Amino acid sequence: MHSEHLIPIRDVARLTGVNPVTLRAWERRHGLLVPHRTPKGHRLYGPDQVQRVQDILHWLARGASVGQVRELLDRQPSVAPQGDWQIRCQQLADAITHLSSRSLDHHFNQVMALYPSVTLCEHLLLPLMAQLAERWRTQFNARLEQAFFHAWLRSKLGARVYHDNQLLDGAPVLIVQEDDATFSADVWLCAWLLSSTGQPVVVLEQPIGLGQLRQAVTQLKPSTVVLCVGAQLERAVLLKALQEMTQPVLLGGLAVSIHGVELRALELANLHLFDDAPHALREFQRLRAK
Repeated sequence: MHSEHLIPIRDVARLTGVNPVTLRAWERRHGLLVPHRTPKGHRLYGPDQVQRVQDILHWLARGASVGQVRELLDRQPSVAPQGDWQIRCQQLADAITHLSSRSLDHHFNQVMALYPSVTLCEHLLLPLMAQLAERWRTQFNARLEQAFFHAWLRSKLGARVYHDNQLLDGAPVLIVQEDDATFSADVWLCAWLLSSTGQPVVVLEQPIGLGQLRQAVTQLKPSTVVLCVGAQLERAVLLKALQEMTQPVLLGGLAVSIHGVELRALELANLHLFDDAPHALREFQRLRAK
């Protein structure tokens, strides 16, 4: 293959959203990729290998585990086998029960090396949080587990976002929590998914008030604004803030669940609603591709 058709691993990561650590793990541990090598040992990928990464992502999105993907690529069945997500979810839930950050780190670090962030979010973290929310409705020590898990999740994802941000340039995405709740999983999941796919982010986790959003936008000059809004929706204030911005605005949180019809009726060209963090990521990618 001509060398001009080969691209380095950083470009494959940018094109596919799969970070280099995961690409190397797919090659070394599972034999899913076979890149070319330069005389100095650097990996170069042809169009066939980039397409293979996309094919792997296709099966992972359908719930297959990395260990099942090679056979799926070879025989192309119409239905993906069930992966090991339920087992992994239960491992994390058990670690939370025992308030064991070491166990949480161990199990989560294992999958972080093997799966793209959006796959982990859809098939592991969101189901885990739904399971925990159901459990916490009737559990006597729910507040303790909540405090433990939320602190761990903020720390874990915040560290990844910080690390990724050091390597990224360009206009950031501004992520703002406008919710009186002490913790918003949407904020950190959105930040993690965006930064892990090559987009710098700025996170304002504590509410600044929609009245001050204009100042934040003026100073930070973001390419896009992500708003995670709570149940208390100040329609007039929100409308004024949105009308003052030219950037695309992705709006999620409880506000969408409760006031979705009202928000869609605003018919603002720059307003796009999302249900969860993976949906926000796909909306952002769709807008950027225009």
